[in-house]
Amino acid sequence: MEAPQGVLTERQETILELLVDEYVATGSPVGSRTLVDRFAIEASSSTVRYELAELEVHGFLTHPHTSAGRVPTDAGYRFYVDRLLGEHETQAPGSELALDLGSVRTEIDAALNATTEALSSLTRLLAIATAPPLETTVVRHVELLQLQPNVVALVVITSAGDVSKRNFVLDAAVEERLVEWVAEYLNERLRGQRLSRRLLGATFGDSELSTVEAHVLVQLEPAFTELLQGDQGIHVGGAAGLLAEFPRGELAAVQRLLEVLDERANLLELLRQRLDSRRPFVRVGGELEDPSLASVSLVGAPYGLANRNLGTVSVLGPTRMDYAVAIVAVQEAARQLSRFVEGLYE
Repeated sequence: MEAPQGVLTERQETILELLVDEYVATGSPVGSRTLVDRFAIEASSSTVRYELAELEVHGFLTHPHTSAGRVPTDAGYRFYVDRLLGEHETQAPGSELALDLGSVRTEIDAALNATTEALSSLTRLLAIATAPPLETTVVRHVELLQLQPNVVALVVITSAGDVSKRNFVLDAAVEERLVEWVAEYLNERLRGQRLSRRLLGATFGDSELSTVEAHVLVQLEPAFTELLQGDQGIHVGGAAGLLAEFPRGELAAVQRLLEVLDERANLLELLRQRLDSRRPFVRVGGELEDPSLASVSLVGAPYGLANRNLGTVSVLGPTRMDYAVAIVAVQEAARQLSRFVEGLYE
């Protein structure tokens, strides 16, 4: 949803922004008297009341029947966050995000957990970070240990700090020197390379391998193909405090949000939709394309390498959230995660 362009006067834009700020802060419908008394608007209460009516006609505000004040619609929030996003393109954002990834060394999972915890602590919203896709995984080292004449342990260490260990019972005993050769061969072909089906096909299907070498290697190949086919990780922080941030009467939205967390495929698809952008993004209410999430907003930013995004870091919460804090926080979290993964992948 995009706010209509060129519809509002400068005064109407100012009034709309002030109303959203006030509503986010208080949770109560905002009237003309509140805006005149609280903010330095160079207009009378009756003039502001007229402008509020015009903003409602344009679809930026709605008028709860039990109150003389008004509240933002999705379009009103959309206009508001578009202004915030535009400001952050020209201003270097500051952040109070208490995040230090220097202590997690090379563990991407630990870095993502630390990020979601810091984000949820600062924003009091549900924080979500997606791990880099497995096809970006770089092999750091391969170990092959002979446990018995026909039993070997295969250990694969990746650039993300993951360690995969699997024992294989071979169909025949192998000599120690062959085990040593296989380990050297796998390191020679895979170390420093990103896992891909093409790379594995060339490694395990090399026509220059002897029959004995190829026979041992093909038995070990599943360890690498399963690594490639694993699920992309999702890290969540702040779920315990989610209920407190939603207004009364919106329990259904909280329940649906918790269901979305369980639906990994849908959640990943939602977060991947903006992975081609380098900018922070916001999706408000109906933009999430799920009627039961009409009172939920998503604020996120991609992180990754200079030439490729690897994942997203986001916060989810009620549409009445502090978007300014959320945007700056996810942008800072993405910046720190990008710096962290650059040290792992490059």
